[in-house]
Amino acid sequence: MKRTFTFLILIFSLMGFSQQKSTGDVFFLAKLTANLTLDNSNSTATLVIKGPSDRWFAITFGSFADPGAMDAGNDIVYFNGTTLRDATHNGQGVPPSNDAINNWTVTSNTVLSGIRTLIATRPFVAEATDYTFNYSDTSISLAGAHGNTASNTLANHFANRFNAGSVALSSLGVDDYSLNATQIYPNPSKGEFMVKTKSNLEKINIYSQTGAFIKAYEVNNSNDSVEVKINGMQAGVYLIELVNEKEKTWKKIVVTN
Repeated sequence: MKRTFTFLILIFSLMGFSQQKSTGDVFFLAKLTANLTLDNSNSTATLVIKGPSDRWFAITFGSFADPGAMDAGNDIVYFNGTTLRDATHNGQGVPPSNDAINNWTVTSNTVLSGIRTLIATRPFVAEATDYTFNYSDTSISLAGAHGNTASNTLANHFANRFNAGSVALSSLGVDDYSLNATQIYPNPSKGEFMVKTKSNLEKINIYSQTGAFIKAYEVNNSNDSVEVKINGMQAGVYLIELVNEKEKTWKKIVVTN
């Protein structure tokens, strides 16, 4: 009996029960994205940030209501041209304070075609000023911003910020029925595209790359594919907010002429 039990444990482990959850790629601005993965096997968070290589950029994460991304006490990481800094917000319009300990460890820093890609890791539990990642959570709030000009000095960033709100954390390695697994195609498109999902989709909101609201679609059926038309829009990058009763996630569509 003991051998059988051991064999079953081995089989279950080979089946790949997920030990990781991810937000997938979250698009804040045309040149700013983030992807957060939680690994329960080693209690480590991995953050992949892509931002403009000629200026500072920042990601705020944790638990905050829209639009409270810059509320005092919220956890933030920002790249200052040299280092990914671990910091804490002091409120809107006030520069954040660097934490006593920089708990994020950068494992990769590359630049290609004007976009810097940073990969950094951090333990789930760090110092008191850091947000504590909890693998059992099903979502996390995220927001992003970058400088208005080519500078690594933190300054007022006006429209160059976007609050993605609550983003779903979906298990990796299993069939994903969350909104985060939704597919957008064709992409790029000329303004007509399909939204394909395995999850119940109730609403589709369209925003410009700076976060300006453009159009909303109410989804009144259970079809797994929804056709969206935004013909006549200026060519560029648009953000797609997908919403149902339990979650919200973001995708990006590139519209061409």
